Amino acid sequence: METLLIAGLGLLALSILLIVLEAFVPSGGIIAATSAICAVAGVVALFRVSNTWGFAGLLTVIVLGPMAFLWGLKMLPSTPIGRRLLGPTASEIARASIEREKSEREARLALIGAEGVALTALRPVGVVEIDGVRHDAKAEVGLIDRGTPIRVTGVDGMQIRVRAV
Repeated sequence: METLLIAGLGLLALSILLIVLEAFVPSGGIIAATSAICAVAGVVALFRVSNTWGFAGLLTVIVLGPMAFLWGLKMLPSTPIGRRLLGPTASEIARASIEREKSEREARLALIGAEGVALTALRPVGVVEIDGVRHDAKAEVGLIDRGTPIRVTGVDGMQIRVRAV
């Protein structure tokens, strides 16, 4: 009888372990089905020992099974497989967006003092070319004709301010 008790408890423990593993390893439900078979076999073995052990095992399966599965799902985003399945989190996307905006702003700020040429007439907004790159720009003072050499004097958000040289 003691061997049957140990086997039943071992099968229940294996069942709980397998249900947690199911959350981490995509198996198409094969691991979950194996877990269910182990749980049923464990409960049957415990009922063969005594009704008390059987009901205790059944209660364990009913309570710990879903808890173990939910814990596994909660841990899934922090695993390599989970990150691949779920993609980036909202905070990672926001962080990347902030970093991109910061680097774009730094790149625009680095243009201050740079010289280029007006590709279109700036009345007061137009397009300029600085170091072979086109930028939207705003004339700081008056109008600037097409082809006029310009110098970057400042940055307003996404737009650079320029003056004729």
